[in-house]
Amino acid sequence: MGLEQLLVIAMFASFMGLLLLGFPVAWSLAGIGLVFAVTGHVLVEYFDADLWYTWSGTISVLDARIYGIVANELMVALPLFIFMGIMLDRSGIAERLMHSLVRVLGPLRGGYAITVVIVGVLLAASTGIVGASVVLLGMLSLGPMLQANYNKSLAVGTACSVGTLGILVPPSIMLVLMADRLGTPEASVGKLFMGALIPGMMLACLYILYIVIASWLKKDFAPAPKNRQPLDGRALIDVFWAVVPPLALILAVLGSIFFGIATTTEASAVGAAGALLMTGIGRRLNLAMLKEALYQTSRTTAFIFGIFIGATVFAAVLRGLGGDDVVRAALTGLPFGQTGVLLTVLFITFLLGFFLDWVEITLIILPLVAPVLFSMGVDPLWFAILFALCLQTSFLTPPVGFALFYIKGVCPPGITTRDIYLGVAPFIALQLLGLALVFNFQELATWLPNEVYGGP
Repeated sequence: MGLEQLLVIAMFASFMGLLLLGFPVAWSLAGIGLVFAVTGHVLVEYFDADLWYTWSGTISVLDARIYGIVANELMVALPLFIFMGIMLDRSGIAERLMHSLVRVLGPLRGGYAITVVIVGVLLAASTGIVGASVVLLGMLSLGPMLQANYNKSLAVGTACSVGTLGILVPPSIMLVLMADRLGTPEASVGKLFMGALIPGMMLACLYILYIVIASWLKKDFAPAPKNRQPLDGRALIDVFWAVVPPLALILAVLGSIFFGIATTTEASAVGAAGALLMTGIGRRLNLAMLKEALYQTSRTTAFIFGIFIGATVFAAVLRGLGGDDVVRAALTGLPFGQTGVLLTVLFITFLLGFFLDWVEITLIILPLVAPVLFSMGVDPLWFAILFALCLQTSFLTPPVGFALFYIKGVCPPGITTRDIYLGVAPFIALQLLGLALVFNFQELATWLPNEVYGGP
């Protein structure tokens, strides 16, 4: 093993070590990158990781690895989608949806939990922010479900798991980042949004199926309420008017992208303006709320871009040390074919999700493994959706599953950490089942984008 390979392994080991010690991710990535950049210049004869310039023939051009991040027009969509989600979180739409749907589905066994899934899907398709969705669903649903004598694990597991659909169901900031990192027309933002739509809806259907089957097999798991409100036309009208605003926003954002009316960045601006308008119509908009929303948007965006810059430095130095060659040799050297290598990458991604956030995995691991798989003939769009499904599990897998921390913060006193872990376990299994279905039936991810944008 050469010196470059040892330095590549040492970089990964140092990064994991700093994370386990509790150092901030962005500073860890950038700091390790700079330390190993100096080490590479001193120890490696053909070190090629100039962070600022590239050389093409006789023309030296500004590489803009750092400045190019904020100059990338696609990245403008991130703060706009984040702002859209935060404003909708404060608009009262979710509360109206929950109250109206409970009137219709509440009398059924598991009706409250099914309501949470439906509201969660609409939130996912209109906000795309996991933290906000998990907290909001937990605050709205845990109390009523526990009062209806629902199993604690089912109640907390449903609210926690459904909230993570926001990272997969478009518009998703994760898919925007993935499209930027992959940088291939076969996996553009529009195609990824289309490709994730069917798998996202399939996961929601699997959640509902599990709730229905579990509540019927075990009568006291999710019982129907004893005092049932009669279902009348007024309740159905309330559901209709509660569903129309988020559906209109979803159609405005996704429809404009899918039909080529607007780019992703332009559609994100439409979504942000629409969310602001809905909050104003709902008479919840005021100066204090707007300031808080802008502050949260700036904070979340800064967090993502901080990691983005750190990961860019880390990846540049890693490539300068020959990290691409190390990863390529490791994957192609496996005694498997294309399918075995793909399964290995997905399995490693799933394991990394126990310790790393989706942002770090997307920015560091995805650019390293994707070119190897593409060179082996793996469809870029299919792989991107498989990778996204795999990353969704990282929100629920301990010890650093962020959705677990979000839901714990709004849980009633009677719910323990054990209840949370037991509650999310079946939903992690359902996510892996969804991953297996997309793996075995590629058309689930590729059919819709190919129909809309054209393809094989």
